[in-house]
Amino acid sequence: MNTADKHFKFINSKTGYVIFYSSLSTTLTPDEQKAELDKIKAQVAIKNGIYQETVYWEEIKDE
Repeated sequence: MNTADKHFKFINSKTGYVIFYSSLSTTLTPDEQKAELDKIKAQVAIKNGIYQETVYWEEIKDE
């Protein structure tokens, strides 16, 4: 993984399964990151045929 990126997983809250992974540049402001994550969340929900409110994201932290 590129350390200049933040990595996120999108999860179906009803099943608990990860349904998509994505990375965003760390040069984005917090508002830009949220807007991009919301856009990806909508696309993931549509692609998987589930309600947008069912999908949430978590940042993947390197341990």
